[in-house]
Amino acid sequence: MLAIGQPAPAFEAESTLGPVRLNDSLGQQPIVLIFYPKDETPICTKQLCAVRDSKSQYARFNALVLGINPGTMEEHQRFSQKYAYDFPLVSDKDERIRELYDVGKVFLLGQQRIVYVINREGKIVYAKKGNRPTKEILAALAD
Repeated sequence: MLAIGQPAPAFEAESTLGPVRLNDSLGQQPIVLIFYPKDETPICTKQLCAVRDSKSQYARFNALVLGINPGTMEEHQRFSQKYAYDFPLVSDKDERIRELYDVGKVFLLGQQRIVYVINREGKIVYAKKGNRPTKEILAALAD
């Protein structure tokens, strides 16, 4: 995992809502990166539904929230439509973003589950493994 205080690495990738260029948001708004193992699994679905259901809370901070895993755009589109996710799911099919953010791999499960919060200055202010509670992520945005 990257350490708190480090500058967030920029990347460009395709998402369910079009191309994402992190440089367009770094230094402009807070960003939440949710690295999750796989679409259509119970914990991943619960984690991303919590983001969807907390849209207004994230909007108070003008936060950009991105879900990221190595799934294909087709898989992400189906998953996003099925659960009405209104935030981008990023396809990291070459696992370049996972490597930039030092997200490890778990045998048989794919990548680890990690949440990063990046402040308006483009620095990582929160980095934790697991399915983090919305309240905890929002508290990191408020700092």
